Amino acid sequence: MTDGDRQRVALVTGGAVRVGRAISLGLARAGYDLVIAYRSSSAQAATLADEVAALGRTLVHVEADLGEVHAADRLIDAVRTSFGRLDVLVNSAASFQSVPLLDVDGDEWDQVMNLNVRAPHLIVRAAAEMLRESRGCVVNITDLSAWQAWSAYPHHAVSKAALAHLTRVQARALAPEVRVNGIAPGAVLPPDDWPMERWDALANVAVLQRTGSPNDVVQALLFLIEAQFITGHIMPVDGGRLLGPAGPPS
Repeated sequence: MTDGDRQRVALVTGGAVRVGRAISLGLARAGYDLVIAYRSSSAQAATLADEVAALGRTLVHVEADLGEVHAADRLIDAVRTSFGRLDVLVNSAASFQSVPLLDVDGDEWDQVMNLNVRAPHLIVRAAAEMLRESRGCVVNITDLSAWQAWSAYPHHAVSKAALAHLTRVQARALAPEVRVNGIAPGAVLPPDDWPMERWDALANVAVLQRTGSPNDVVQALLFLIEAQFITGHIMPVDGGRLLGPAGPPS
């Protein structure tokens, strides 16, 4: 069997909906069989399995509450049972809640941190042996709040900054067998509850003067999977929004 003929397997958390769904389909088109984790999107997961099958690949979907401490082990057990190998792990599942900082109590803080930071750690920990065997890679999905102080999304922003640093720590700890990088999408898909005027306004603060699409994230992911000399980095996919204004007011 040549390297091009061997089976390749990817795990995508939050892989049934939104950007996670685009990632799942992009990986299937690139020749990966898939395991996806979802919490409540069973209908979307079943539909996605049919779409992946139409592409000639296999998708196994696993219902899991990744905020629960033992979910990572059960998820990786499903990968091992279904395929016996893992080449790519994409930690995409996350919450995105707008709550004023002083209204965030201990329980809500823990819920966000458990899903957005602890789960990516525990899943990588459980998957490390298979990833080392395949000399695979991890891609963590963070966002621009890892660098910017989003006061309307305070515990989310802190969790994404923590995930960005966890990415760097994982890259050191798992090298040289496993590479770990991150992607920080900008405006690639509007939240369901946003008015279009708010979404369109984001184009004005991007250097490229437009919003993007989930496919922009997929392209970055496929690049990082193949980029064998890159580890420990976070790639913004934001149309230049992170650059901020060009300078002081004229």
